[in-house]
Parts: sequence; C-alpha cells; structure tokens
Amino acid sequence: MGRQFRVLEVNKAYYPHIGGIESLVRQYSEELGQFGAQVRTLVCRDDTGTTIHEKMNGVGLTRAGSFGTLMSCPISLSFVHLFRKMAKRSDAVHINVPFPLADAALLVSGYRGKVAVSWHSDIVKQKKLMLFYKPFMMYLLRRADIIFVATQGHIDGSDVLPQFREKCRILPYGIDPAQYLSIERKPFLTEKLTDKSAVKVFFTGRLVYYKGVDVLLRAFRNVRGCELFIAGTGQLEAGLRRYADTHGLSDKVHFLGFLPDDELKQAYADCDIFVLPSVVKSEAFGIVQLEAMVYGKPVINTSLPSGVPHVSLHGVTGLTVPPSSPKALAAAINRLAEDKPLRDKLGKNAAYRVKHDFNEKDIIRKLYDFLSE
Repeated sequence: MGRQFRVLEVNKAYYPHIGGIESLVRQYSEELGQFGAQVRTLVCRDDTGTTIHEKMNGVGLTRAGSFGTLMSCPISLSFVHLFRKMAKRSDAVHINVPFPLADAALLVSGYRGKVAVSWHSDIVKQKKLMLFYKPFMMYLLRRADIIFVATQGHIDGSDVLPQFREKCRILPYGIDPAQYLSIERKPFLTEKLTDKSAVKVFFTGRLVYYKGVDVLLRAFRNVRGCELFIAGTGQLEAGLRRYADTHGLSDKVHFLGFLPDDELKQAYADCDIFVLPSVVKSEAFGIVQLEAMVYGKPVINTSLPSGVPHVSLHGVTGLTVPPSSPKALAAAINRLAEDKPLRDKLGKNAAYRVKHDFNEKDIIRKLYDFLSE
C-alpha cells in the first residue's frame, strides 16, 4: 500500500471562528481524509498568544502564535516558520485567499511542490493593503499550479483572475443536504408574525455595508403583505433598527439577533422567500443562498459581478435584481409574495439544484482529484 497523499490546508482562521471561508476550510480539512488524504491545517490564532497544536474532529490543527492583526491580517512570525516546516512534509499546499501572510510565507519557504489556491474574492475595500500586497498576490497566482473558483462569475468579475484564466478550475462551495433536512421543523418565524397571514421574508448575515440590508429596509416601505425577519448582528445594527422605527416598519420588520445553528435552520425552513440584497462584490458567493435553497425556498439576489447570481439563477430558482435598487427589490418581493405557484416552482428547482450541483460530498471528491492529479 502506497503512502497517503499529504495536503497542507492553509487559512487565516479556523472554527470556532465564524465565517464562510472558515466553514469551507473546516469542511476540506475534515473530509479530504475520506478519500485517502492525510491533512494538516495551519491557521493563525484569533487572539494574541503563542502557537497551539490540537486535534479537532480528527484534524491535526496548528494555530500559529500571533501579535494581533493589522488591516484584518494576522501578524505572526511563527506562521512563516511553521509554513516552511509543514510545507516540506506535504505533497500539495492548498492556500485559501485573500490571506497576504500566506503569500509571503510561500515566497520565502523554498517549497517546490504543488500549490493550489482557492480564490474566494478580490480585496475590494482595503485599498491601502493592496498597495503593499499586490506583488505578493501576483507571485502567488504565477506560482500556483491550479486556482479554484466557486463560479464562472469569480473569474469574469475579478480585477485579477482573467489573466490566469487557463489555471482556473470551477469548484463550487457545497453543503450536505441531509444535515439540513434532518432538523426538527418548527414555526420559528410564524410564531413571531404580527399578521399571521403575512408572507415571511428572511435575511441572515452580518449587518455590514456590503450586505445591503439598508436597501432591503428601504424596499420594504413599498412591500405589501409581508413581514421581514433579519438574523445577524454587526456595526450597522443600531442604525438599521432606528430606520425601521422612524419609518413605521416596526410591525413589519423583526430583528432576531444572532441565531444558534438549529434555530437558523428552522428559520430557513419556515420562511417563504429568502433575500440576499448585497451591493458590492465583496459578496462573492453567498452560501446562505444554498442554505435557503435546500429547503425549497426561492431566493432574491443581486446581479453582482461575482458568483452570487451564478448560485441562485434568475427565473429558475429565484429572481435577480440590480444591486442598490430598493424599487427593483420591492417589485421582486411583491411578485413572489403575490404568486404562490411561482414561489413553489422556483423553490422546487432550488432544492433540486442544491442536491445535484452543490452536494458537498461530490465537491470534496473533485477537490481531492484536482489536488492529487
């Protein structure tokens, strides 16, 4: 029997840090082993302190010591040392970006093996960081043997990837449908309705600028027969609550705060329409779309130059509207709210799409094949 194929997974953070990329890296780390890989995972500590080595759910995990963060990037000398050491004992290094420290660590590591990059999004907001980071980023992309993107939109909408198109391979993000469908169903949103006959519109995500929840609230002033449920917290929460109060939306808009995993799934299962109103391509994919679609819910998303409109398809699994348009968003919500047969049709298509195109097990198999070929 031959030696196991050795993979080093690299990312900025790891569970229990909450984030879409962190969920994916956990998925990769835990499940690549099912196909015969030996996986070790290198990340940075969320807080300050020295390096921690641990085993989590079968994953050999190293959290490099950190002095803190600068412009959302960890400051860690031990990460560079650990990367060099761990890469030498690996057949493939899989780096999840944006993560400038990993690019720099690869540059000085002397590693000559296979390099795979998962490009989750362009850096959109941190312009000052890009001035420093761009040479390292371009080195990484030139050095990479393969670049994974979740959708064609990640390539076409990127400022950088089109010149590396021949290296790009589409590897969607995935979920395990059975894990979602096995939950106990409860009228989690229904019991909170002011008007028990209202159509339930749901959003979940961090309450930050690029999510477009301010646009959603402005749209809701012209929505009929619906109530909106917002799950999540963030720096804009107080302002959004004030807007709802001062514009007569208190009876129609319910702020749920942070929801534990089971309650979040119950909310998806109990809503009628899911909305992702993001306004800039910092929203690169929107895994929340899959989480709503698996329960047969139609999605309203926006036509961003990213992967978002490639996940839920306009006229097939939901409706797509221009970003930052309260008028278009309100029209789409009203259209679905007033047409239950259309909601049912789009929702049925949505559930089918998740099971056949975004099934986690199929995607991990593809990842293993790409890494080991």
